[in-house]
Amino acid sequence: MDFLPKEIAEYAELHTSPESDLLAELNRDTYSNVLIPRMLSGHLQGRVLSMFAKMLQPKAILEIGTYTGYSALCMAEGLAEGGVLHTIDINEELETRIRKFFDQSNYAENLHLHIGNALEIIPTLSEDFQLVFIDADKTNYSAYYDLLIDRLPNGAVLIADNVLWSGKVLAEDQLAKDKDTKALDEFNKKIHADPRVENVLMPIRDGLMVVRKV
Repeated sequence: MDFLPKEIAEYAELHTSPESDLLAELNRDTYSNVLIPRMLSGHLQGRVLSMFAKMLQPKAILEIGTYTGYSALCMAEGLAEGGVLHTIDINEELETRIRKFFDQSNYAENLHLHIGNALEIIPTLSEDFQLVFIDADKTNYSAYYDLLIDRLPNGAVLIADNVLWSGKVLAEDQLAKDKDTKALDEFNKKIHADPRVENVLMPIRDGLMVVRKV
């Protein structure tokens, strides 16, 4: 996941606006108490998500894959007044921890957590999402994209995480035998060939595919 030399990564974080006290607490709590804490977006990526949200000032944000809620809280910083953020996760065991930190934030009334299958929940949501963040099961990235792209307004931004998959997308043996690697490679190619969007694959952390509907 870490492509840059450690010193460069540390320098980048040192010269990036700090996370809030609540996000720092959530970061520590996740690393102390939750399995696979590297799934947390973390300081640098979190500030990137916050920056996108602040530039767009969306009235509605959709996140697929909440984990412990760090990225949702980052994006909520850019919500328009009265805006909403819907976030979906299939792991009900994390719900209490997520709600604890959501309730401590300044955005408690704007955040809506859904526990269940995103492919079933997304069709029940009626908002026109101006910002979407996908960070869930990799084999369904293309399915989530297909479910959303036609309903997104022009100018909406969709960001997908982990699209470099620790560099495995370049490994022929991984493409042949690992379903997640294959799915991510196919997703990247699908986005790049879609005339409805423009895209930039940013080598931030594990890779962010940034897509803008035109």
